[in-house]
Amino acid sequence: MEHYPDDIYTEPSDVDVDTLRNLGPLRALAGVWTGRRGLDVNPGPDGERRQPFIDRIELQPSDPQTNGPQLLYGLRYHQHVFKPDAPETYHDQVGYWLWEPATGTIIQTLAIPRGQIAMAVGHAAPDARDFTLQATADDPSFGIRSAPFLEYAFRTVEYRIQVTVHPDGSWTYEEDTVLQVRGRAEPFHHTDRSTLTKVAEPTPNPLARA
Repeated sequence: MEHYPDDIYTEPSDVDVDTLRNLGPLRALAGVWTGRRGLDVNPGPDGERRQPFIDRIELQPSDPQTNGPQLLYGLRYHQHVFKPDAPETYHDQVGYWLWEPATGTIIQTLAIPRGQIAMAVGHAAPDARDFTLQATADDPSFGIRSAPFLEYAFRTVEYRIQVTVHPDGSWTYEEDTVLQVRGRAEPFHHTDRSTLTKVAEPTPNPLARA
């Protein structure tokens, strides 16, 4: 159990409204990015399928958020993924990356339009260039929820993402989504990997612009 104060209502009085100055290890992710050589390994009827992909991720700073005394800084993101030889969407994802300076906690929320949401957590130093987050199906806080068909056929039991920021400013994510696929005894590791290069700088959050 986390240690929380008895006063759950009083908000901090000295909040810096400039989110970009207060993102800790997430500062390196702010902006608009493209990846040209992603690889998705997913389950097929006869084993695994390997699919190259191109992705675009936009991460823009949002205004500071408080839960009573808790203070969070964040990036609102949208990830759009498609195959190199096809115009239709291969994967679409939205959510937030959040940083809590007081505890060194990183949170990623995600939602995809196939009926699934998740919230993963990790910890890092403010200047970290490598960090990992995890969610599990049975965690009441940092968990995974899926619509009935996915629970029936492709139940997600664990999600893990590792982010590595490189000296040239690019960054790589490596995801491992552990699935219990109907009809298979062993869990399947559905993996995604991509290295992203910045194509545009972030836009300051509304309070900072004001």
